[in-house]
Amino acid sequence: MNVSNQQEDTLLTNRVIEIAIRLALIFLIITLCFQIIRPFTIPVLWGIIIAVAIFPLYNKLTLQLGGHNKLAATLYTLFALSLLIGPTLIISESIVDTSSHLAQSFKQGNLVIPPPNKSVSEWPLVGEKIYDLWSQASSNIEATLKQFFPEIKQAGETVFSALAGIGGSVLQFIFSIIISGVFLANAQGSHAAMVKIASRLTAKDQGSHFTDLTTATIRSVTLGVLGVAVIQATLGGIGMYIMDVPGWGLWTLIILVLAVAQMPVLIVLLPVIIYVFSVTATIPAVIFTIWSLLVGLSDNLLKPLLLGRGMETPTLVILLGAIGGMMLFGILGLFIGSIILALGYELFMAWLDRENTQELSNNE
Repeated sequence: MNVSNQQEDTLLTNRVIEIAIRLALIFLIITLCFQIIRPFTIPVLWGIIIAVAIFPLYNKLTLQLGGHNKLAATLYTLFALSLLIGPTLIISESIVDTSSHLAQSFKQGNLVIPPPNKSVSEWPLVGEKIYDLWSQASSNIEATLKQFFPEIKQAGETVFSALAGIGGSVLQFIFSIIISGVFLANAQGSHAAMVKIASRLTAKDQGSHFTDLTTATIRSVTLGVLGVAVIQATLGGIGMYIMDVPGWGLWTLIILVLAVAQMPVLIVLLPVIIYVFSVTATIPAVIFTIWSLLVGLSDNLLKPLLLGRGMETPTLVILLGAIGGMMLFGILGLFIGSIILALGYELFMAWLDRENTQELSNNE
């Protein structure tokens, strides 16, 4: 008996050691895999999001090309890259030209700020202060810059840091667009893999449902948040370009960021409207004001139409998920937060329905 017990203890000890070694190896492999793929996580996630969002249009293009999905993916990738790089170059050129012009004019002593209209002093609350500061800058720009040099320096560092971050984001999106093209070229296999993963994490009959819900949520947020932001930034940029607003490219970027962050774009457009009224005739300024107000308020009309479109999940759930996710994870959180909250809402509703079904069965 003692020999038998010792053998069992030895076998159990060897089994425990073997399991511990296997778990350690598995943990080591998972850790190394995560460290290797970590630099590509954000671009790959964006690639998945872009591929899911653009798939309906890609599918139509594939049908037009007779089912040649790789050719369609190549054409999509080239077109998407041109859409990203083209406006980026135009806006960058505007920012560089404005900055170089200001620097050269200041160096040569030719930098002139037009004096404000007398009506500026009549603005409520801040009119007199703005009028005095503006008048001082128009008469002696060097003294004004020296007076506010610390504030100007801090603002300049912030702007340049933000521009550098935007430049890095553009490069990241170029990589993400290429990845999305790869996913689209293998759309069926990618969808089947997602269904398998969802089925392993949930009940087998729910895998396809949650995959479709995730897909619909991504497309909803793309249209309702990013789509509206791009529309507002484009229309606002067109208006400022026509009115020859200095640095219109930079203001367009700021409008895009504010719109994505669910903040009112009138934060930028109202000061621009004031500037336009100060330097142009009344009729063009009024037309620009009407245009800018329509741009600023357009999200109130577009979001209810686009956000949550084609989904049973309430629009409020999607919007709250987008805002909360962005506060936690940045711009990528728009999609992560919406997907998680939508999945949580569906699971909660399924649990409620199951409880109600069980109660009805018990009553019968």
